Amino acid sequence: MQTSPAHAAHHDDREIETLEDFDATVSARGTLSGHRVQAVDLTDRTRELLTTDTSDAVFLGCPMRPDAEAKVRAEGALVFPPVPGLPFDPYRGHLYRAEELFAGLDQGYERTPDALAYAWFQTTKADGDIWASMLRAVHDDSISDALDELLRGARVVGVMGGHAMARGTAAYAGAARLGRELSRSGLTVATGGGPGAMEAANLGAYTAPYEDEVLEEACRLLGGAPSFTPSITEWARAAFEVRTRWPKGNHSIGIPTWFYGHEPPNPFASHIAKYFANATREDGLLARCNAGVVFLPGAAGTVQEIFDNATPNYYESRGEPTPMVLVDRAHWTERLPAWPLLQSLARERSMESRIALVDRIEEAPDALKRLGG
Repeated sequence: MQTSPAHAAHHDDREIETLEDFDATVSARGTLSGHRVQAVDLTDRTRELLTTDTSDAVFLGCPMRPDAEAKVRAEGALVFPPVPGLPFDPYRGHLYRAEELFAGLDQGYERTPDALAYAWFQTTKADGDIWASMLRAVHDDSISDALDELLRGARVVGVMGGHAMARGTAAYAGAARLGRELSRSGLTVATGGGPGAMEAANLGAYTAPYEDEVLEEACRLLGGAPSFTPSITEWARAAFEVRTRWPKGNHSIGIPTWFYGHEPPNPFASHIAKYFANATREDGLLARCNAGVVFLPGAAGTVQEIFDNATPNYYESRGEPTPMVLVDRAHWTERLPAWPLLQSLARERSMESRIALVDRIEEAPDALKRLGG
């Protein structure tokens, strides 16, 4: 198994995101002044808080005892207290893992943190409450920060495609083989984190360290629960069964959203950056695909992603254009003719040499390599 994309030790060295970070900083530097402590439970670090300089520090959602909190505030630190009763931590320092989002799945998906966060979102998004919208924004910003820390130095390739692609189909198996090949070539696979084509690519990356037959066997097992409808519980259980059988999967990224709450995140992404704001999620997913993006057949969402990706390539607003590979000629020239428009946009611009249309999914990795120089 490859190691994780880039170890989170690369984060801003003023950020403290674990108890180990906290202890190391106090012992090495003897001060917390100017540091940002993010979602660390400090109830057992009262002595350290009382005896260490905390001026200009910021504590984001860190439980602490009243005497420690009073001293820290008196020294001029900013304290954002934990928010009770929320099904998520707005200040979290790390991305989600599938085990965390699906905790309690044995009682049914409705009881999991993922479902509870969506239910909270549904009840708060309609009432225009500034407090709820601020909590969502703080959460999403924390997720972006954690994602940047994780991916620093990684070469990330996006695989985009629709959620409707069913397990057990030839198309699903093809998308999974694509994810496997990209992962084996040393790239970090990133998807929209949902079911269908997205799950298939994350599954392929997951099985990359194993013999080829493992992916075939995994696809066969998953085929017993082909879709997240009618039961997300059964769909997710099948995925966790595969993970239990082959526990040493490779890393990949899923970037889903509670905006489409009926659509669960897939459990094959090792790191899940789940957002409340879909616009932040869409832009962030594409912006981080520095090694290019493969677009599998999809509907409106995938068309939107093609042009969300084409725009910064057209203006070179993120630097040099990144490769874009569209898969399935009939789909992108007849059913949804995005390719002719993309070609017209690219004409006589530097992105022209960075776009390709291929017939078969098997051709996508070579096309990516060719376009990436």
